[in-house]
Amino acid sequence: MGFEIFGGDIEQKWLIVKNGETVIGLFEGMFEKNLLTFNPGWNQNAENLDSFTDIRELQQHLKTSGIPLISEADETGSGPASLTLEDPDGNPILIDQHR
Repeated sequence: MGFEIFGGDIEQKWLIVKNGETVIGLFEGMFEKNLLTFNPGWNQNAENLDSFTDIRELQQHLKTSGIPLISEADETGSGPASLTLEDPDGNPILIDQHR
């Protein structure tokens, strides 16, 4: 399909593959269900963005929109954090901020 390995470790059964601007993470046995991830603060090349919406602001928007969260970021913290919600089929969506 034209994807090339961008990162990861095949021996640990995970790879990040890329085709143009499309990036897909493949994780064998790490997660129970299909998982969609978003990484605030990174572009498609896993490079830091100068400006991005902090995960705590995203979390507050989701909560005020009435979207239930499975796990939440510490709203009093800063820097790296994550939150998890589910899509309508029950698959987890991970928003994972690395900085």
